[in-house]
Amino acid sequence: MVDTPREIEIEKDVENFIKKAARDFRLCTTCGGPVIYPIEYSTPKDTDLTVEIGDSTLYISRVQARYLRQIEMRMLERYCRHLERDVNNPHPEIH
Repeated sequence: MVDTPREIEIEKDVENFIKKAARDFRLCTTCGGPVIYPIEYSTPKDTDLTVEIGDSTLYISRVQARYLRQIEMRMLERYCRHLERDVNNPHPEIH
């Protein structure tokens, strides 16, 4: 297997999401496949690839980079669901 990843395309929607969020994100590996989370959820590693998107950085796990051809919005779905839960229940301690 080649260690150097090829060019990875990033969907415009992902770029726009990251720019609007104005924070750094990391694309990492989970049992459900590649996901993108803020770096507060998944700390960047020294081996990560970095992509500057506006004033933010997208860190890409080198492990995932080997297999990726495109970074897609579906990789942000878990985080988006988390945001929706927070909006719908801003006080999770109150049921």
